[in-house]
Amino acid sequence: MEIKRDRYLRQLIDSRQNGFIKVVTGIRRCGKSYLLNVLFYHYLLDDGVADDHIIRIDLEDRMNKELRNPDSMLHYVHDRIKDNELYYIIIDEVQLMDEFVDVLNSFRHIENADTYVTGSNSHFLSSDIPTEFRGRGETIHVNPLSFSEFFLAKSGDKQDAWREYYTYGGLPLVQSFNTEQKKINYLKNLFETVYLADIIERHNVKNENEMRELVLIMASSIGAPCNPTKLSNTFKSVKNVKIGSQTISKYLDYLSESFLLNKAIRYDIKGKKYINTLSKYYFSDIGLRNAILDMRQQEETHIMENIIYNELIVRGYSVDVGMVEIKKPDKEGKWMRIQLEVDFIATLGSKKYYIQSTLSIPDREKEIQESRSLTHINDSFKKIIVVKDHIMPRRNEEGILTIGLFDFLLDENSLDI
Repeated sequence: MEIKRDRYLRQLIDSRQNGFIKVVTGIRRCGKSYLLNVLFYHYLLDDGVADDHIIRIDLEDRMNKELRNPDSMLHYVHDRIKDNELYYIIIDEVQLMDEFVDVLNSFRHIENADTYVTGSNSHFLSSDIPTEFRGRGETIHVNPLSFSEFFLAKSGDKQDAWREYYTYGGLPLVQSFNTEQKKINYLKNLFETVYLADIIERHNVKNENEMRELVLIMASSIGAPCNPTKLSNTFKSVKNVKIGSQTISKYLDYLSESFLLNKAIRYDIKGKKYINTLSKYYFSDIGLRNAILDMRQQEETHIMENIIYNELIVRGYSVDVGMVEIKKPDKEGKWMRIQLEVDFIATLGSKKYYIQSTLSIPDREKEIQESRSLTHINDSFKKIIVVKDHIMPRRNEEGILTIGLFDFLLDENSLDI
């Protein structure tokens, strides 16, 4: 099965010879190496680059152990640059090399070299890249397969593809297994031996059980508003375990830095300010989330919300959770404040969209319920409801657009219908 990653390949192509070190980031096993060493490599060959002008090094390969030494790496690369033509340097798992930042910054001084790397060190691969490379590093963040990428590779019936996708997620290697049990075993083993073990080792987490229990709680409550204090109380009441909110806050940071979780902050739409009291967390791959729970709690409504969030992130949007406060009288006629939630506020430059996610809208009553928060937003940005139902896009009298899930996921320009 051929998996295309055209979005990320285009970013690599557009970044050629820009003077920056291209750092391909993303959750482990999401396809970073395949993107560089297969798709980008073959693009370069097809574009006329000679094979001996592409220097590819996989530092996970035991055969390249010597090149984990920074001086050996520098000599190796310099020895292969024979002329003034452009050379492409592609290094996989660069964090395995000592003093890799110094080495990569040294490559920037080679006038006819263009450098691309992947790695799995979360500190290096997150917000510190511009600092590490003195403002000369460019991040290309790779996500697990979106539904459109998955469906393009899988083809067949959309409903069948959807069921498989919301069960096993979008990590590319999952698609190579031909039985349900093999897919589940792969995902569970990947979480335990790669993601969790990596976090525990990197951050020297003393109590593994606390970290494991926190991940279980987060997996059980995707899309639920929470904060460290609320989670600390959950540990105490449900698990009968006392964990301080500061410890939980650190653990959440570790999970986010490893790209396992993404955080969506609440935003007061009318007050135009962020509210840090509660946030929502979503898994970057829903298959991992399901495997963590032994494939239990597969509530399609919450999984669909998580997948819509991931799709917005893939498209480059900054995504927050919206809150609209309104006043209404109670039974005694006294005015009270009520907070209505908008599932997502998606922002990209001057574009902004308010988006609700729901499985279905069977009647007018349900439509009013789902539209309630949107109708209390007074600005002119587009308001959208995404439903699982297979429907034609339609607008109601308030101008709110309702579109089907597959139309949303399979059309990159669906928000502008």
